[in-house]
Amino acid sequence: MKYAKVIIDISHEKLDRAFEYSVPREIEDVLKVGMCVDVPFGRGSRIINGYVIDISKEPEYDPDKIKPLKGIKGGTVPIESQLIRLAFWMHKNYGGTMNQALKTVIPVKKTSKPKEKKTVRLLLDKENAMTALALFERKGNKARARLLGALLKEDEIPYEIVTGKLNVTSQVIKALCSLGMAEVAKKRAMRNPVNAMPRGGYDIVLNEEQQNAVRKVVKDMDDGQAKTYLLKGVTGSGKTEVYMELINHVLKKGRAAIVLIPEIALTYQTVMRFYKRFGERVSILNSRMSQGERYDQYERARAGEVDVIIGPRSALFVPFQNLGLIIIDEEHETSYQSENIPAYHARETAVARARIAGASVVLGSATPSLDAYYRAQSGLYELIELKNRAGKAHLAKTQIIDMKEELNGGNKSVFSSRLKNEIDMALKRQQQVMLFLNRRGMAGFVSCRSCGHVVKCPHCDVSLSFHKSGILKCHYCGYETPMTFTCPSCGSTAIGSFKAGTQKIEEIVNKTFPGARTLRMDYDTTREKESYEKILSAFANQEADILIGTQMIVKGHDFPNVTLVGILAADMSLFAPDFRARERTFQLITQAAGRAGRGEKEGLVILQTYHPDDYAVRAAAAQDYEEFYNEEILYRKMLKYPPAFNMLKIHLQSESKADLERVSDELADFLKKAAAGSKGVAVIGPSDETIAKINDIFRKQIYLKSSDIRLLVALKDEAERFGEKNTKNVNLYFRIN
Repeated sequence: MKYAKVIIDISHEKLDRAFEYSVPREIEDVLKVGMCVDVPFGRGSRIINGYVIDISKEPEYDPDKIKPLKGIKGGTVPIESQLIRLAFWMHKNYGGTMNQALKTVIPVKKTSKPKEKKTVRLLLDKENAMTALALFERKGNKARARLLGALLKEDEIPYEIVTGKLNVTSQVIKALCSLGMAEVAKKRAMRNPVNAMPRGGYDIVLNEEQQNAVRKVVKDMDDGQAKTYLLKGVTGSGKTEVYMELINHVLKKGRAAIVLIPEIALTYQTVMRFYKRFGERVSILNSRMSQGERYDQYERARAGEVDVIIGPRSALFVPFQNLGLIIIDEEHETSYQSENIPAYHARETAVARARIAGASVVLGSATPSLDAYYRAQSGLYELIELKNRAGKAHLAKTQIIDMKEELNGGNKSVFSSRLKNEIDMALKRQQQVMLFLNRRGMAGFVSCRSCGHVVKCPHCDVSLSFHKSGILKCHYCGYETPMTFTCPSCGSTAIGSFKAGTQKIEEIVNKTFPGARTLRMDYDTTREKESYEKILSAFANQEADILIGTQMIVKGHDFPNVTLVGILAADMSLFAPDFRARERTFQLITQAAGRAGRGEKEGLVILQTYHPDDYAVRAAAAQDYEEFYNEEILYRKMLKYPPAFNMLKIHLQSESKADLERVSDELADFLKKAAAGSKGVAVIGPSDETIAKINDIFRKQIYLKSSDIRLLVALKDEAERFGEKNTKNVNLYFRIN
């Protein structure tokens, strides 16, 4: 006998409970997770719909008290079935409870008042209405006569026009309704976040490279082949135009498309490009929309009112019945990794959803993640390349400046002499400048300004993090050593952690170039709603000469008058305590360099670094992805890091430091024993997280490495079972790769 766990009535916030039913023999072999079933429910055993979320051979309750399923629901499979199958996949691959996966995937209607559209409607025929109107006029009932007269001309009028332009009170409307002459009709009005956008034409013609990319994907679609493609295109190569042609093809086939973009790049200009092409069939999702606005977009998608949704990773779960295409732009971005449980990655989850829906996936980037490119090289994804910029633009020239030489020459400024001169010349030519401060990874690593040496862990090849206690610590294996005040490489005392923020850079710019108009974009200046958009619009309209910012200014923006990009402290993220540090650095530098020379004017990039010979810096300056990939993948293979190997990270958190230390040690020992019979599994740790305590919650981590992803998933399951029995005051969650 098999038993099915069934979620009842998922449309109403009932995701917190599953009910168990026995599976009749005749449907045992055909019943699958996600299917819609008829089940007897409650004391009267009334038959209602439910969705299967798990099937097992062992019942959790007394088999004699378990009711049997009535059968599988016939007809079309609703979208909930696909989303539940996706939630089950996420639960198995990323851990957490099934309920947590379901709440991530299925939008639950929160208690927010639905927006209604009210109209006043005439119920009388024309003859009786004319008689009533004459009576009101005779009696001097002016408001009633005014309303009835208007309804004779237009038999249904919006409520706000009646109370506004006609100046008729709600009491008068109620009076006509009580006399049976009129009624107030209520209809739910879906909020539309893009309906105020101006319409416009679309006249872009694709170049040959773009056309070839479109033809390849379209041919596979028409042949019934749903694949995953990696569209690798240099900055400014016109990937968005390729996306739009593919969406156009999908819409003609009667199917829908999801476009994921990093939230930071979800700007008015980006949405406008899609809106000009597809009009009101487009909608958006973002974190600044109200709960009601977000829910309405899900409902509009479910009802088929929109065919294209643009948004961050949560847009992946929009309930399109007929999904045909998922696009992930800037697929290398870290924002596609969820911080919540289940800690899913949008790229893998998109591929899983597409597989369930029979849809295609296009991953786009100028600097693909090593994970995506490795899969393309392995034949799991299909690689399509755009090697040239669209139109007449050319890639900007890049000059590397060694800041050690600047320091030795007496220049202690954050600006090299060359960058100062180039800013001055650009301002004189009335051209714009972008100054990018790479603040990623600046939290704690220690380096020498004289020779560039970075203090690293001898066991993990990542930088040691400086803690206020005076200790340098590795957050992979737990290695510790006292802080050093002289460089172990050259003996210089110019060693420490680099600290300079965008505000400080802005002060220096205003002092050095007093006539320049500056704008700053960072966390502090973009807290208010639409502030991000206002800053970018002002810069696009050339209301400022210099834009200073963190990584948020390098995300796909197109400013034709920007001819100079200065990358300050390019290598700050190079030595972050993360095995992907070089990859992040290469991507940030390449993306920042890609902002220069996007119009007809030539662009120049000044790249300031203390490590001019590092392969990530060299390759980024040359915008040579293959050179970087070939070096980096050797390092990953040698040290058994993803994507060459698989890595499971177990996060442990607790308010009790003693409980956390005890459980993390016990879990590490348990996993070492569980993995003892498997070849090539390494269990590393436990060690403190990079930030070992947040809001009085203590945090530790354990790493597992293996070439076999299935083995890590099995060990994750073992860790979860261990956690259920032994971790009363300690929370576990998981990340793979």
